[in-house]
Amino acid sequence: MQKFTTLSSVAAPLMRVNIDTDAIIPSREMKGVTKEGLSVGMFANWRYTDVDARVENPEFVLNRPPFRDAEILLSGENFGCGSSREHAVWALKEWGIRCVVAPSFGTIFFGNCVRNGILPVVLPEAVVKTFADIAERGQSDDKLTVDLPKQQVTGFEGDVHDFEISPADKEMLVEGLDPIGLTLKRDAEILAFQQQDQTERPWVYL
Repeated sequence: MQKFTTLSSVAAPLMRVNIDTDAIIPSREMKGVTKEGLSVGMFANWRYTDVDARVENPEFVLNRPPFRDAEILLSGENFGCGSSREHAVWALKEWGIRCVVAPSFGTIFFGNCVRNGILPVVLPEAVVKTFADIAERGQSDDKLTVDLPKQQVTGFEGDVHDFEISPADKEMLVEGLDPIGLTLKRDAEILAFQQQDQTERPWVYL
């Protein structure tokens, strides 16, 4: 998994509330059994005026420069609510989104982001809205900077905002580890425990 330390990028404002996983990737767009090929169907109902012909909606934010190249997505509260559909995160990641900044997230979606290398940042609604307003009227070289080791977002005007993340989630993202990789880091400790436990409780291992 790609490591996440710092990111400086254009930020695309998609300031709707309760964007659920079916909006991020409609069920009809999940035609494969892998994590690949999903970005073409991402936000399909909003992104295309003709979904079947893939005719882009020029009004949709990710179809407009400079937001087409954004690696940061700004959104309203409860982003990623709805189902546990991990495909939503896979689609965002394949498109190139590496960080989503919102006032709140669907709980399962938040965990899916971390396990797939996307940083979900929770900031107050007023802060996210200010970012979105500036991004909407800004210049193509305006960028937000996200510093995960410092747990800070630096806004377009140099304003700095702290955010919270659990130590385990931070470790996974900074080191580019999924839960299996995080566990394997402690392989020696696990083996030592097993050996001691086997000595103390041999009947368990019969």
